[in-house]
Amino acid sequence: MTQLYFDHAASAPRRDEVVAAMEQWQHGVVGNPSGAHRAAREARKAVEDARDEVAAFLGAKPGNVIFTGGGTEACHLAVAGVVNKHRRNNPTTSVVVSKIEHHAVLDCVEMLERDYDNVSVRYVDVDAEGVLDISSLESQLSDDTALVSVMSANNETGVIQPIGAVASAVGGRSVTHTDAVGAAPFIDLVEFTKDIDMISICSHKIGGPVNSGALILRSDISFDAVVPGGGQEKGHRGGTVDVAAAVGLAAAVKATMKDHELTVKRATAYQDQIIAAAKQMKNCEVTSLNAARLPGTVHLTFEGIASDELLFLLDQEGVCASAAASCSSGAAEPSHVLSAMGVPLNKARGSLRLSFGGETKPDEVNALIEILGKVVSRLQA
Repeated sequence: MTQLYFDHAASAPRRDEVVAAMEQWQHGVVGNPSGAHRAAREARKAVEDARDEVAAFLGAKPGNVIFTGGGTEACHLAVAGVVNKHRRNNPTTSVVVSKIEHHAVLDCVEMLERDYDNVSVRYVDVDAEGVLDISSLESQLSDDTALVSVMSANNETGVIQPIGAVASAVGGRSVTHTDAVGAAPFIDLVEFTKDIDMISICSHKIGGPVNSGALILRSDISFDAVVPGGGQEKGHRGGTVDVAAAVGLAAAVKATMKDHELTVKRATAYQDQIIAAAKQMKNCEVTSLNAARLPGTVHLTFEGIASDELLFLLDQEGVCASAAASCSSGAAEPSHVLSAMGVPLNKARGSLRLSFGGETKPDEVNALIEILGKVVSRLQA
């Protein structure tokens, strides 16, 4: 059976150039970049070259790139680092986040609010299309706001957020952070995030290795290390840098920049094709159809169908996809994103996210549409 992979938003296929770049650092002697001998110097050069590539991807200074163990750690370091620094020097600290953030951010702020009496979390509303409400954001800001975190594009719906308007609303009064993990394959982050203080990215969403990411700073932001010790990464993150992971991330961002125009063109065509087919399916609704979305994501809801049933039959046909919601037969818990958008439970429990990229083939899209139509008809019957 041919595998049809439509879950790029969970993890994109590993790029050949990434595998080739990492190969040297996957076996034998790999020096510690903090050392002084030849092997260490070679490793350090590889890490610093990788830092240059990642900096170029964001239009930042190489010295402001902090390598992490993935996107979740990058988000946690930004949020917890800034909040912990602020709360130790101020009587009260608030952090403002959107209701549709990835759990890398939401779980972090919930932990901080739970563990520290002087920390509070304020949540920003989104509209029915899943777009951040700027007036809601403005109403949540106060003198003790240490950080505002709004993702660049939602990982479930693909809806692009008004990051420039967020920066304008904050006006430099607080540190701003954006989780750009999902946006990185399709959006020019140099321009899009130019007014944001801290940006998190990860490698495996752009064809690189897992457990590899970075937090990029636009300026010298003052924040605490979450994992201190050793002084690596200018004291922001203790521990020896994984040379292979850094090199893999660099190869992935370089390839992403090179392929950007073609990737967006192909993904947009596939998105249009899938949406046109979905509109012909009974009781199917395209999520956030009137909002600006990433070209590599189509989010659908099916009334009267449970996601787990749909995904099971798709998997039986060789289609890899996701629900972007936690659902089970008989008792469905809609995703927090769909709940924030006001999507009714009978629709939310039948959600489906299809995500793809520039390497997706036209015949794969055609096969997906045929299989999806067949599976939906079977379930509805």
